[in-house]
Amino acid sequence: MATVTLPRGPSTPSVIQAAMTLTPGNRMRRLRDRFGDTFRVKLPKIEHALVVSDPAEVKQLLQSGADTVDNLSLNLSRVLGPGSMFALNGERHHRQRRLLVPPFHGRRLAAYETIVEEETVRELATWPQDRPLPTMPSMMRITLNAILRTVFGAKGTELAELRELLPRIVVLGSRLASLPIPDVGRGRWSPWGRFWAMRRRYDAIVERMLASAAADPQLDERDDILAMMLQSRYEDGGRMSHSEVADQLLTLLSAGHETTATTLAWTVERLRRHPEVLRDLVAEVDAGGSALRQATIIEVQRTRPVVEVVARQVMVDSLQLGRWTLPRGCAVIVSITLVHDNDTLFPDAGTFDPHRFVDAKPDLYEWIPFGGGTRRCLGAAFANMEMNVVLRTMLRDYTVLPTSEAAEKRHSRGITNGPALGGRAVVRRRSTQPGSAAAGHTTTGHPTTGEQS
Repeated sequence: MATVTLPRGPSTPSVIQAAMTLTPGNRMRRLRDRFGDTFRVKLPKIEHALVVSDPAEVKQLLQSGADTVDNLSLNLSRVLGPGSMFALNGERHHRQRRLLVPPFHGRRLAAYETIVEEETVRELATWPQDRPLPTMPSMMRITLNAILRTVFGAKGTELAELRELLPRIVVLGSRLASLPIPDVGRGRWSPWGRFWAMRRRYDAIVERMLASAAADPQLDERDDILAMMLQSRYEDGGRMSHSEVADQLLTLLSAGHETTATTLAWTVERLRRHPEVLRDLVAEVDAGGSALRQATIIEVQRTRPVVEVVARQVMVDSLQLGRWTLPRGCAVIVSITLVHDNDTLFPDAGTFDPHRFVDAKPDLYEWIPFGGGTRRCLGAAFANMEMNVVLRTMLRDYTVLPTSEAAEKRHSRGITNGPALGGRAVVRRRSTQPGSAAAGHTTTGHPTTGEQS
């Protein structure tokens, strides 16, 4: 075995270092400034771990096959279940991924746009005018309802039950996911006890939905992903078990609901502080375009990544990763914040400038809000569609007023980081007269797109 070579790192206790790798990015920047673009960290129950942000090393890691590096052993499967994509490795992960990719692309994806727009119009109709409101709760409801209809195929009683239950599961599960499961204190009223009680209730609801779908004579005409899972087959003709379907549905909701909603709240927060971009986006919506809107979504995800890290674990006896020789079991953590903050990859990286992506799509090993390689989020296209439709609908129907207030700070929500004030906005219902909303976006006295944030 080759001699292990690892970089330097901080000497603080492992629990503190583990928290620092997940919480908002300024702490990671301070570690980078002190130790360089790759540094060693201590994590509970993991002997060796390092954080990387060197572009070449990140690309090498994400391009490595599952036989070389795979998912970190300590992951979200503890709350999402053993059938979750987070729990599966190697060929099992590959087989399941091939089964789940088709519903998130092409014709089926386009069919979901109407549902997302319906949910957006319904939610935005409740917005008060000319007074501040946090947009994040609304974005949460939009993405939750859209996923319940498109992914779960929920309606009636099940829709109401899941709408009430799932936000609580996601919030509590997000907080518990990074904590060890205790040997004691797992009673009915403990955090883990409450989570498992909610999970049992969720499994019972999904079981009812699966039974109802299986008995539906028009199952093959349905577009929801639950129905497609029931009909899908592995290469050997086998089906997904009901427990696997339940775990994957919860995974799709957890990975797509809160992260998409939080990115939308960040989008509102960024646009209010960049009125020139906001004005141009409204003009583009009125003209039926989408290039700047898509570039804006990409730039928000670059400058305000909702998830801070992508993690892999070495599966071979020795791995040469750039300058470092890593042993089996070593955890490699990619800091999304540090990669996105790299001036070499993104000139003047500290500036919010969507125009950088209008004519140049990002390299998917440098722009990594959805991870990368064989474990890149399979719902990335679905999430992008949701954000595009919600942003288009909001700018079409409402004037979003700019602000000169300071940028909202990042607030940790467990696994994700959102705007501390919830992406606060002040809006007015747009006039039906063409061009009126665009005229309402004055830039006098407000920051420009060159603001450092």
